[in-house]
Amino acid sequence: MNPSFTITANLVDIQQRTIYPAQVTVEDQRIKDIQPVNVSIDQPLNYILPGFIDAHVHIESSMLIPSEFARLAVVHGTVGTVSDPHEIANVCGLKGVEYMIDNGNTVPFKFNFGAPSCVPATTFETAGATITAKDIEDLLQRKEILYLTEMMNFPGVLNGDAEVGKKLAAAKKWGKPVDGHAPGLRGEQAKQYIDAGISTDHECFTAEEALDKLGHGMKIIIREGSAAKNFEALIHLLNDYPDRIMFCSDDKHPDSLVAGHINELCARAVAKGIDVFNVLQAACINPVQHYGLKVGLLQKADFADFILVKDLKEFNVLQTYINGELVAENGVTKIERQAATTVNQFNVKRKEQADFQVALNGEKEIAVIEALDGQLITNKLWLAPVITNNEVFSNIDNDLLKMVVVNRYTNAPIAKAFIKNIGLKRGAIASSVAHDSHNIVAVGADDESLCRAVNALIETEGGISCVDGGDVKVLPLPVAGLMSTGDGYKVAEDYAALDAAAKALGSPLSAPFMTLSFMALLVIPHLKLSDKGLFDGDSFSFIS
Repeated sequence: MNPSFTITANLVDIQQRTIYPAQVTVEDQRIKDIQPVNVSIDQPLNYILPGFIDAHVHIESSMLIPSEFARLAVVHGTVGTVSDPHEIANVCGLKGVEYMIDNGNTVPFKFNFGAPSCVPATTFETAGATITAKDIEDLLQRKEILYLTEMMNFPGVLNGDAEVGKKLAAAKKWGKPVDGHAPGLRGEQAKQYIDAGISTDHECFTAEEALDKLGHGMKIIIREGSAAKNFEALIHLLNDYPDRIMFCSDDKHPDSLVAGHINELCARAVAKGIDVFNVLQAACINPVQHYGLKVGLLQKADFADFILVKDLKEFNVLQTYINGELVAENGVTKIERQAATTVNQFNVKRKEQADFQVALNGEKEIAVIEALDGQLITNKLWLAPVITNNEVFSNIDNDLLKMVVVNRYTNAPIAKAFIKNIGLKRGAIASSVAHDSHNIVAVGADDESLCRAVNALIETEGGISCVDGGDVKVLPLPVAGLMSTGDGYKVAEDYAALDAAAKALGSPLSAPFMTLSFMALLVIPHLKLSDKGLFDGDSFSFIS
């Protein structure tokens, strides 16, 4: 039982849109009383407000297990997340979902997990598991599972796919919301998708797309992660739709999480002139109400989940409380590290350099993926290949690099393509974080470096690697090839070193490994590479 205590501060009542000096009394994890107080005009007070919620995040993308993610997030005033465990589910199935729930329960933080709707994401790739409609039905009955996660298979929704229909019906039966994922979907198709019961989307990359979906009754989650950044395009919608917008990171690498979280978005929004109550409604209130989270909103009898900040401009967090427990203070986490087990699925033999060769088939032009910094979408280009002795090679002069996806679940031929804008001048980078099936994805300036980068990950059964000549740097990720069990701050430091090493090879990208991890995500247009081949996201089919 937590002891009772009181805090005097400027209370930010977001729902009543008022701020006043108050004494907040906490007892037995809840707010027992809130009383206005008189204070001297020259007595400066901090501000007390509900804690921040990340309304859509894959914890796995932080490369940290949930207990470590929590240790870092609370420093920035985050008290809970709406967490989609489909990354680990694609590798380990239901066992992976259980791992996330169990590990999350070891710390005082409010993870709110959903039932992964699309495992595998498509039938055009090899994943480690399948989660069926029957599995979804079983998951949604559980009190720990609060929603059906992003329905990426929007063609299945539009075309009346029977398995998709069963999953949506299960969510309706158990009264749990359904998250959306429909980049670029507009007009009647968007309306059809929303009318199927899908209530949110975090994939809008233009204000026009978001307005179209808002017009059909959908809620929009503004995403600002390590790779996809839509804040600038969408934030000005918040003043007009304060009750229908939330904030999320979606995918956030560990060094980025050390730097800040939802608090950063609040500061940026206020700096742009967005009403502070609208900003805080998106950051604190809307996720709790939409998903029915057991997170307090700074009302009498609520769970004591709140933060103290110095002001309502910078949102520098002084203290974070969850269920009345002080979990962070002045930039230092108070959550203890937890011992952790691992789960994984890795079954592939070392590769030879000859496995990475691309033979010429007489093409004068080849389809090339164009990566875009800060976006998950890619462009499809047709460019002339560089040919020597009937073999196609990377061309660093034209920034046309060989990209491969290696099946990590069984020994199979390597899928190969070419990509622009990664920018390496030498060496290679590789990752077993490769949404959503998490095979090994790699890009290199030459085949020898590619082979070394891939084999480094096969040896560690997952991680990220950077090869520069004979120098091979690796960050092992033993939990499903996605997450480390190490101290979150050390993982962030090690990741930052590999990020710097990738940039030293010539990459101009703000987050080379994060961008690379999405180059196999087939449900995002326009051109991607799976372990089975080059995939056109517009026609939803393979191309030569």
